[in-house]
Amino acid sequence: MLRYAGSRLIQAAIAIFGVLTIVFIVMHLSGDPTLLLVPQGASTQQINELRHQLGFDQPLWVQYVNYLKDLGHLDFGMSVVQHVPAAEIVASRLPYTMMLAAGALMVAIGIGIPVGIIMATGRGGWLEKVLAAIVLTGQSVPTFLSGILLIAVFAVNLRWLPTSGVGDIRALIMPSIALGAISMSTFARMTRIAVLDELSKDYVRAGRARGLSLGAVVFRHVLRNASIPVITIAALEIGNLLAGAVIVETVFAWPGIGQLAIQSIQSRDFLVVQVIVLLISCVYVLTSLLADFVYAAVDPRIRMVR
Repeated sequence: MLRYAGSRLIQAAIAIFGVLTIVFIVMHLSGDPTLLLVPQGASTQQINELRHQLGFDQPLWVQYVNYLKDLGHLDFGMSVVQHVPAAEIVASRLPYTMMLAAGALMVAIGIGIPVGIIMATGRGGWLEKVLAAIVLTGQSVPTFLSGILLIAVFAVNLRWLPTSGVGDIRALIMPSIALGAISMSTFARMTRIAVLDELSKDYVRAGRARGLSLGAVVFRHVLRNASIPVITIAALEIGNLLAGAVIVETVFAWPGIGQLAIQSIQSRDFLVVQVIVLLISCVYVLTSLLADFVYAAVDPRIRMVR
């Protein structure tokens, strides 16, 4: 197991390194941020002096090496716009995104898994058709559009919920639904497929032959065996929710790292963008590793191999 874990950690480090390299190059090729920071009408000398102070006059490979050195010392650099450590800026916004992601994950799991179970056990019935239409709608409607529709109905017309911003728990409801809708559909479809696959196996027929009800077979045996692909989806969806928060936070003016990413890209605040990408990449990698260990706990047949 230790050898397996070490191998996965090395693969994870290579993946994160690759992501950072790509983002570094793309952000620096997008333009010179110095031109956005100097006052209007600044002379060429003033622009060159500021570019030298920020280190942007050095070759790209030198800037990259310096960035990796700083990263090795857990120094994520200073924001070129706000002139404070980039890590502090991201850390101040992170709790809001985590709150939003947790709410969206509750919506996705709390609705998606039960819907998937009902669709599988009631295959061919009218209820499955209704739920399938709902799942298809949740998967098809873009996040930004579902957010706008929620605001129009529940905030503008009914006035039940605030339109945007942070406040009490009511302010979290619409962003969580908008962000979790697509993930909910994913959980429902995967749960349905996994449960249907298990229902076709011999142990289910044997349980039914012994007089067990369908519900008893499903909750005692089927769900445990069907949980492996659902765990995989859950591990991936956590990262997807953090990445998808960019759109939702912009629509609902939610002050998380998604909104910060948009603002930093527009102002070419390279280091803040790199910290955000590093954070999301680490979340993807860590949740994937966690899923591997959960597999073994759920299904003893799975063994860690090199």
